[in-house]
Amino acid sequence: MNVKVENIEKNVVQLEIEVDAAKFEEGMEKSFLRNRKRFNIPGFRKGKAPRKIIERYYGEQVFYEDAINIIFPEVYDEAVKQSNIEPVERPEIDIKQIGSGENLIITAKVTVKPEVELGQYKGIEVEKIDTTVTDEDVENEIKKTAEKNSRLVTVEDRPVQSGDIAVIDFEGFIDGVAFEGGKGTDYNLTIGSGQFILGFEDQLIGAEKGSEVDVNVTFPEDYNSKELAGKPALFKVKVKEIKVKELPEIDDEFAKDVSEFETLAEYKEDIKKKLEEEAERRAKQQTEDNIIDKVVTNATIDLPRVMIENHIDRLVEDFEWRLRYQGLDINKYLEFMGMDMEAFRKQFEERAEKEIRTQLVLEKISKVENIEATEEQINEEIAKMAESSKQNIEDFRKQMSDEYIEYIKRNIVMKNTVDLLVKEAKIA
Repeated sequence: MNVKVENIEKNVVQLEIEVDAAKFEEGMEKSFLRNRKRFNIPGFRKGKAPRKIIERYYGEQVFYEDAINIIFPEVYDEAVKQSNIEPVERPEIDIKQIGSGENLIITAKVTVKPEVELGQYKGIEVEKIDTTVTDEDVENEIKKTAEKNSRLVTVEDRPVQSGDIAVIDFEGFIDGVAFEGGKGTDYNLTIGSGQFILGFEDQLIGAEKGSEVDVNVTFPEDYNSKELAGKPALFKVKVKEIKVKELPEIDDEFAKDVSEFETLAEYKEDIKKKLEEEAERRAKQQTEDNIIDKVVTNATIDLPRVMIENHIDRLVEDFEWRLRYQGLDINKYLEFMGMDMEAFRKQFEERAEKEIRTQLVLEKISKVENIEATEEQINEEIAKMAESSKQNIEDFRKQMSDEYIEYIKRNIVMKNTVDLLVKEAKIA
């Protein structure tokens, strides 16, 4: 098989693939064997007519398309290897020469991975991220835990105040007509939380238990329902109960109840330690991100549009999968958000482009620096995965495909590459 490569435009090449007549004949014979039952030839039982008879009756071109479909994947993969290109989409093919006894000549036009021109990637300067944990941080964590362990107490002797939980029934009207989704019963509304439209909660302050209140608000212009956006509405609200959170006393007994520690001092010390570990983890991740962002910005890539669209496809598919996992439908979601699929895809564009650029730049650096995944690293990763799935390492590895092991290797190479960038960076 002979292959000629022609660069026809930026990041687009055309392969001219010449396939031996014998290889094409293999495809023709397989096409005949697969399709012969489709043909009715006078004098022969269905599916029993010889190939030459069928070709004489219908023309040999009757098997061309299927023959090409049979042999093309193999010859195209070989042509890609010979040409040392990395396609990023399916090829557009055309037949230049075809016929019995002749070499088959196919042209394949395809977009390929762009060249990456690296800028500075060593000695990148980034600011050191402060990981200090203050006493106030510890107190805030304790307050959060106290909130989770609070109990609700009914208030009988005063009207609604900011911070209260008002148990309400409500129904919304526009121009005197109730609208869909505007009704609720026994709803627990924390006053001042901003859960409802701006101004709604404020108008309940001062209302007594059992009272009925008219709440007048205007939906925001960018409200997710186009039917309601920008329109004034009246809500008929009944205040059924007033409740407040009663927080537990923050003392040794509280520490015993919410942790394995006997004293508040020990509990605080443990919180501080965990906050410091989390701060270090976040700082490490943010530092890596900051370095990578600068390295990617310093690089030059003419990114093909198809790569962005393909990545958006994957992001949208992932989003749809997560919706289905929650029992939701993408069409219902789009309707609720007041957008079409085009606008929805647009939301992923910036992220998709950034992720592709980052991947291409890190791949280029790994090649330039000859960064590889060691056997020890691969084995460690597989061992972690086996342990996570509670399987024996040997049994777990037998289940893994070569493609998945390659995926693990690529991830390790990317991690090693990021480690190099961090090691070479100036963090101060």
